[in-house]
Amino acid sequence: MNIFLIALTIVLYLVTTAILGYRFFLLKLAGGEHKWQLLPACSLALILHAIVLYQNIMVPEGINLGFYHAFSLMSWAVVMLVCVTVIFKPVENLALFFLPVAALSLGLTVMFPVERIISDSYTLGLQFHILLSITAFSLFVMAALQAIILSIQVHQLKNKHPVRMMHILPPLQIMEELLVQLLAIGFFLLSLSLATGLMFVHDVFAQHLAHKTVLSISGWLVFAVVLWGRWSWGWRGRKLVVWTLGGFISLLLAYFGSKLVLELILQRV
Repeated sequence: MNIFLIALTIVLYLVTTAILGYRFFLLKLAGGEHKWQLLPACSLALILHAIVLYQNIMVPEGINLGFYHAFSLMSWAVVMLVCVTVIFKPVENLALFFLPVAALSLGLTVMFPVERIISDSYTLGLQFHILLSITAFSLFVMAALQAIILSIQVHQLKNKHPVRMMHILPPLQIMEELLVQLLAIGFFLLSLSLATGLMFVHDVFAQHLAHKTVLSISGWLVFAVVLWGRWSWGWRGRKLVVWTLGGFISLLLAYFGSKLVLELILQRV
């Protein structure tokens, strides 16, 4: 049953991606048109993905957050946030990038079933901390992609050589406003995540979490500077993009760099 659900979910993600690609690149429809056609298939894929995640992560021994399961959980959260955002803003273009990644993450959990069991000690506190961390990181993933797209848009406008993709992206102002909103919400959730981590995760040095904590705090500081610069000095364009990507890289190393080294290279669980 698990394999069947995974296969069906992957197919739904890829079919939805193909439909979006057809609309954007062949029909040249702008973002916001027929968005309600995207949501049913994407919502069904998210529900099936959630069932698979529950079966794989909630195990009798505790919570299984192995590298690929964590990657799959993050990708699910990102796709869910994209689908919710699509209701209010014409950003279907983001789904073109994240739906295939979500499909890939499911395939990797089948091919490489790495386990990282978190015992049920401090269950409620840890679950709350994990939920906040995943949601915050997912928002910053979206923000990083927004920053990259925004950088491309600014570059094309300055050089007055817009590529075809420019015509299907939302206006520059909407993209910039969405980026700042994502950063603000993500920063708030990351702050709560760091606070709950200090409350519920004890003896971080013994748990090989010191580097993760330092990198997370570094990312938090970078995003604090980004928001301060935006609201105090009106940062826009390249400066906003560079600082956003710098903070994201720090968080990426904190969330996945440490897991990659500890679980896949050093084989520590």
